[in-house]
Amino acid sequence: MTASLPADASPELRAALDAAALAAAIARRYFRGNLDVRTKADRTPVTQADVECEQAIRRAILDAFPAHGFYGEETGRSGDGSEHLWLVDPIDGTKGFVRQYPFFSTQIALMRRGALVLGVSSGTMFDELAWAERGKGAWLNGERLRVSDIDELDRAAVSTGNLKSLALTTEGWSRLGGIVARADRIRGYGDFYHYHLLAAGKIEAVIESDVNILDIAALSVIVTEAGGVFTDLNGQPPGLATRSVLAANPALHAKLLTELRNRVA
Repeated sequence: MTASLPADASPELRAALDAAALAAAIARRYFRGNLDVRTKADRTPVTQADVECEQAIRRAILDAFPAHGFYGEETGRSGDGSEHLWLVDPIDGTKGFVRQYPFFSTQIALMRRGALVLGVSSGTMFDELAWAERGKGAWLNGERLRVSDIDELDRAAVSTGNLKSLALTTEGWSRLGGIVARADRIRGYGDFYHYHLLAAGKIEAVIESDVNILDIAALSVIVTEAGGVFTDLNGQPPGLATRSVLAANPALHAKLLTELRNRVA
């Protein structure tokens, strides 16, 4: 896919795409194979594929940029003194990976001085490779991405992901129910896939209440550079502490945020 990159693609983007390709090769090798699965302290699974993918990404990134910081799902955080921090989830969707369905991805993002400036999202088994850099647009398999202009909820397709903490909030759940009742379509595409659909203008909004910044950092750059708005459910921009998502085209985002702001965690 790197041959389709714009001429002004940065060395950081090229390195991230190369690292994503290394991870894809490893993930494909293990998919539908015999996996040694263990459970981490947070009760989430991890496999040798997760570890090997992250090790490959870490080597590729830090060989190219040894002074940068690195924050990986499996290997933790290093290089805190740097103004550059790479955020990596080598296999986002490990539970699905273990159960042999294809909604997993590799997520690689770069944060510079606290702001997310680059994102690569590799939907390995879908052969979907999305990337974006701040100010340079968003791309999927070399094609420019743009969010839709549908601004009315009764014409909009809304996809939801993780909703556990939202479901525990009576008022928040009720507010979401109002959105569900009015939307043209409600789906649960989940994981990386609904963000790719949003950035491509194929759906209008994504709502999630239980995420980790490593899951969505790269996707936030892609959606934003496709013309969308990406915040948490209270309208705050993504950062290291982000735990929820409201992403949509600008007009619809504002309307959905009116429903949800300061109502849910």
